[in-house]
Amino acid sequence: MQFHLNGFHVGDPTIEPAVTGAFRADMPDTVDVLIAGSGPAGLVLAAQLSQFPSIKARIVERRSGPLLMGQADGVACRTVEMFNAFGLSDRMLREAYWVNETAFWRPDATDRGAIKRTGRVQDTESGLSEFPHVIVNQARVQEYLLDVMHRSAQRLEPDYDLEVVDVQRDDVGDYPVRVTLRRTNASQLDELVTVRAKYVVGCDGARSRVRTSIGQTLNGDAANHAWGVMDALAVTDFPDIRLKVAIQSASEGNLLIIPREGGYLVRFYVDLGEVTPENRDTIKQTKVDRIIQTAQRILHPYSLDVKEVAWFSVYEVGQRLTDRFDDAIRMDGTKQVPRVFIAGDACHTHSAKAGQGMNVSMQDGFNLGWKLGAVLQGLSDVDLLRTYSDERQPVAQELIDFDKEWSAMMAAPPKDPLRPEAGGIDPEELQAYFVRAGRYTAGVATRYRPGALTGESTYQSLASGFTIGTRFHSSTVVRVADAKPMQLGHAARADGRWRLYAFSDASGEALNALCENWATSPDSILKLITPPGADWDHVVDLRAVLQKPHRDVRVGDLHSLLLPRKGRYGLIDYEKVFTSDAASDIFVERGVSREKGALVVVRPDQYVAHVLPLDAHAELSDFLLRIFRIHTPALVA
Repeated sequence: MQFHLNGFHVGDPTIEPAVTGAFRADMPDTVDVLIAGSGPAGLVLAAQLSQFPSIKARIVERRSGPLLMGQADGVACRTVEMFNAFGLSDRMLREAYWVNETAFWRPDATDRGAIKRTGRVQDTESGLSEFPHVIVNQARVQEYLLDVMHRSAQRLEPDYDLEVVDVQRDDVGDYPVRVTLRRTNASQLDELVTVRAKYVVGCDGARSRVRTSIGQTLNGDAANHAWGVMDALAVTDFPDIRLKVAIQSASEGNLLIIPREGGYLVRFYVDLGEVTPENRDTIKQTKVDRIIQTAQRILHPYSLDVKEVAWFSVYEVGQRLTDRFDDAIRMDGTKQVPRVFIAGDACHTHSAKAGQGMNVSMQDGFNLGWKLGAVLQGLSDVDLLRTYSDERQPVAQELIDFDKEWSAMMAAPPKDPLRPEAGGIDPEELQAYFVRAGRYTAGVATRYRPGALTGESTYQSLASGFTIGTRFHSSTVVRVADAKPMQLGHAARADGRWRLYAFSDASGEALNALCENWATSPDSILKLITPPGADWDHVVDLRAVLQKPHRDVRVGDLHSLLLPRKGRYGLIDYEKVFTSDAASDIFVERGVSREKGALVVVRPDQYVAHVLPLDAHAELSDFLLRIFRIHTPALVA
């Protein structure tokens, strides 16, 4: 990270100087963004908005304080990549359980009342991400995000003991959405509070009142299958207790074991069988003793002595989805500027088996956060916000489709070779499906379609490993100025800026011409979209990757645009230029043309927006001017 740009300050450099009027205890009459719900989606959104000092955001939560335990725990590789942009990955990786391998167990062919291991596979495909799939309690994940908010210039904190009662859009004045809140604490119970907002985001769960206010409903069906889940401290002779394990028993149901962080705690997902109208209420009242006993029977011939249960719950698998994630279409079918949005469980619900619910919800918040930031800072027109629902609703639909198939496979009994007519699933098929679905469960399979924020694949061959529409797949480089080996993708922070990664051509002439064009041309895209008085990389951050070894690069020979002067002192930023790592050549790993080089355009949420030639000045300008307003004149290096 970089700090001290505008003056030296003692103390923790990750704590931003507070802005005037930072968080105050009383709820203001007006806010730029009101977020309902402090779950994963709401906190990622709030953490992102907290990075913009000029934006006034508030997040309300009906609970009396932060989540303490339980709920989701799987953090996909892609989500760790996102957390790295917030400066949180080191903490997470140090504390988390790393899911390295997954084991598969099924009935013993010689004794179907017992189970035996039939397979063991690597959990995540090699090279898929620089980060692993990890397990961290949702309460801790949320605590990390709360810390980001607290350290921001806004000192953003949730307003607890407040729930949304009503959301009305009257399009009056600068704050066109009126939100009625009700206090839930005992001393002020049922007291009403009214807030007006420019934008409202409902992250308030499956019973979302914000969703109801925009006429959206969760559509879909329950899978009519129940599972019990518990976090337990137990003594067992089951040999794979510290691995992720999928177990199919012959007659007692199925079991999924997820080791938890800390070396001792283990999560058990226990099959409680089919749900019918007759037994639904009974299953909802299932006690933890039944969950333990079922797990013990499934694990036979191994023993399980549960010493303590930290948390447990019973849930019915279901997959539901709304048609839209915003209010851009009125109930009469006419269009309007979107002002109210929904994210996370408010617009898509699913089982915990795929481990994607929390991850996809947080990606919702990350997608919407930078877009709200760009609009509220005046960098982009409001039409940018229409892309949120257009992009994220299809992603949620893909999750629903995957979850239906995976949940059905997890709930199905194993095929009995002596009774093939009884049906069921072949355990080998379950294992093969898990391997095939690895990219999806790692969170890296999302691909945004061509549109306002995603270019066509005309020049994809220039950088075949940076697939347009997918997340930027990082690789190792060496920073020229200080010879630091690092991941190129880690140069990006969750600050709302776009990244332009310019991979040099063989001679370096095209890269130098690109820099000269942007620095001197009257039509320079940097001059057009950078606000007056701002540093030249305020909107888009140019980084160059050279082909020479770093010791052969003379810093003094670099173009001035790659050594920009910034801040009130005009200090030089030396962290814009990298070279390929000799042990891991990014040009080879990501299929970048050595002869021609390439310009890889990356969005603030780390997705590749476009791949262009280094001399495609007009094409880049045309693409970015679809997204950004023109600001002239601007200060450029």
